[in-house]
Amino acid sequence: MMLAPVVALSGTIRALAPGEAGVYQTLGVMRAMVNAHRTDLAMRNAATSAIFLTPERNELHEVEALFALVRDNVRYVRDVYGVETLTAPGKTLALRLGDCDDQSVLLATLLESVGYPTRFVVAAYQDAGQLEHVYLQTFAGGQWIDMDPTERRPMGWAPPDPLTLLIERV
Repeated sequence: MMLAPVVALSGTIRALAPGEAGVYQTLGVMRAMVNAHRTDLAMRNAATSAIFLTPERNELHEVEALFALVRDNVRYVRDVYGVETLTAPGKTLALRLGDCDDQSVLLATLLESVGYPTRFVVAAYQDAGQLEHVYLQTFAGGQWIDMDPTERRPMGWAPPDPLTLLIERV
């Protein structure tokens, strides 16, 4: 049996507001993580390594390579039961596992480290008041492109028919 890589973890416990306010609070932490880590040389190195063999100045090929890196190499693992957890992008990359917010933060960090703006999309599918999934969009090729790295779907696919859809302001 093969075990996942062992990576030292650390964290901070924060109380989240209930409902939609907590969703915005979580999005704020996610955005802060991307902003803090997009200039990290290890993140830029991972991103440039992933796009190195793509055609030069081809935005769609570059973002596809980064999307595939996360979608195909980071295993989906749920949060601790009853606890919303957020993992720094370098830890998610090293562990090669995380839930939708971890994978979205990692992908947004990689994309932004090589010049592509991103925004988070949060959706509800069972109860309009309970936003339960996050993925992202990046701007490339003159358009915003959906990217859900937790699904084995092509770039541009988005989960269908949400009851509620919130798109982070850029």
